[in-house]
Amino acid sequence: MRELPRQLSVAELSELFEGRTRFVELLAEVENPLAHAREIAVTLTDTEKREVLDAHPPIGARRNLSARSQAEQGSDDDPAVLEELASLNRTYEDRFGFRFIVFVNGRPRRAIVPILKERLERSREEELATALDELVSIAEARWRSS
Repeated sequence: MRELPRQLSVAELSELFEGRTRFVELLAEVENPLAHAREIAVTLTDTEKREVLDAHPPIGARRNLSARSQAEQGSDDDPAVLEELASLNRTYEDRFGFRFIVFVNGRPRRAIVPILKERLERSREEELATALDELVSIAEARWRSS
């Protein structure tokens, strides 16, 4: 397991966060970027927060996934589960205006369905904070496992 780095390039951070965004650029400027990611995330504008969240593929997607996302999204190709996730993802994005993010951590996709349903009941502010926190958790886990 790797320790959190003292410095990361834009390219390295782009891989961890699924693309080059304003958030990634800000992180590349600081020492210990992953250790400071949560405090930097709260300083982003709403547009910048949506940009970094929307860089991630939807849970249950089968196309346009990075190798990391494909490996992390868990098992379970049950068509009914995938259809339910797709429907819930659309509802979530319509309600909140950004992509649903959860640290799957190897759980099967069917285990994400109740989490997504529960998070649909929250306020936009709560959900935005949770999504950003989950995003950083994903990046930290990616760094440690690479």
